[in-house]
Amino acid sequence: MASLTTHILDTANGAPAADVTIQIVKINGEKRITLRTLKTNSDGRTDSPVLTGDQFIPGVYEMVFNVGDYFRNRATSPDSSMFLDLIPVRFTITSEDDHYHVPLLVTPWSYSTYRGN
Repeated sequence: MASLTTHILDTANGAPAADVTIQIVKINGEKRITLRTLKTNSDGRTDSPVLTGDQFIPGVYEMVFNVGDYFRNRATSPDSSMFLDLIPVRFTITSEDDHYHVPLLVTPWSYSTYRGN
């Protein structure tokens, strides 16, 4: 099914990142349109696809992951000297027939992402 999904893994604590706020923004030149705001569940995923149906169209998008609040709210945060707050990941959807998956591997000081499946 054509859709956009995500999964956030807290690699500093070896756990899925639950309760992370994610904004999905459509980029059109200088114009930014927030389409949805979601939160991850206990598995570090959203309960529904980030985009699907009529909202899933080719174009430039940005997912903004609020990892600062996530790490500040963790009772067992590895260190209070975190570096990251909001992580914007900008990408292009070129086909409305494909599935796009944008995982985020994150610590308070670093992150990586890729196009998963």
